[in-house]
Amino acid sequence: MNYRHAYHAGNFADVVKHAVLCRVLTHLREKPAAFRVIDTHAGAGLYDLTGDEASRGGEWYDGIARLMGAQLPEKAAALLAPYLDVIGALNERDRLKIYPGSPAIVRAWLRPQDRLIACELEPKAAVALSHNLRGDTRIKTLEIDGWTALAAYVPPPATADDYIVLPEIISKEPLAPAVRHGDNQFADIVRWSQYAMLEAEEAGIDSKNVDDMLKSDNPNIKRILGVTPGMGKALGVDEKWVYNIVKQVGNYGESFERNVGMGSALKIERGLNKLWTQGGLQYAPPIR
Repeated sequence: MNYRHAYHAGNFADVVKHAVLCRVLTHLREKPAAFRVIDTHAGAGLYDLTGDEASRGGEWYDGIARLMGAQLPEKAAALLAPYLDVIGALNERDRLKIYPGSPAIVRAWLRPQDRLIACELEPKAAVALSHNLRGDTRIKTLEIDGWTALAAYVPPPATADDYIVLPEIISKEPLAPAVRHGDNQFADIVRWSQYAMLEAEEAGIDSKNVDDMLKSDNPNIKRILGVTPGMGKALGVDEKWVYNIVKQVGNYGESFERNVGMGSALKIERGLNKLWTQGGLQYAPPIR
């Protein structure tokens, strides 16, 4: 099909999609970072509503002409202002003659750092597009199939190999579990759960040997695993709370290695997160 948008420029569908486009562009402009728009089916860029093509169908009368002549509620007027401002800038007051296609609308909202790649395959429309957008260094026009352009100009999806966690320490920050303010009991449980995982690692208790450790004669291990009761009741949890944690997720070292350490996709060295007995900073109050 040899589609020519000039016959349909400014119709209801154009009004909807271009109003939304303007809202997207104004949102992107709120951030300092540059953005790039790839218009895969750019058309001619600008359309003469008094020309033969637009006059033949007259679709714009029920589209942009109807909107321009409407008395809009305040909120609707504010919502549509970015779109209507572009239309107004291209036309004389009270005389609607030129309607901008998507690339012309994008051009109106580009900042110096932003870019537009406008693609059109239909030869006559491609020539008109190049003419209508000429002289703007932020814009590249291409006589090319839009889907081909997407493959050429959109980078492939990122993979884990595209990123690296730099070894340099640029800051150190004391991070801790976060809980809702005022929930003191749950804060105690979360805090002591972390302490328990550190205590278990220091005592040599892990997810593989925790059942055997229940039989230990070591008083410290008995307290940690709840064989000697007391700490669970103080926290309002089962006396086997540490046993349950270690059995299900392991001690601190096991959890670190699995989630962020060398056993994870992140491959982060444990470094200062080692126990104090291994040259790190991690230690916990005794469970007693």
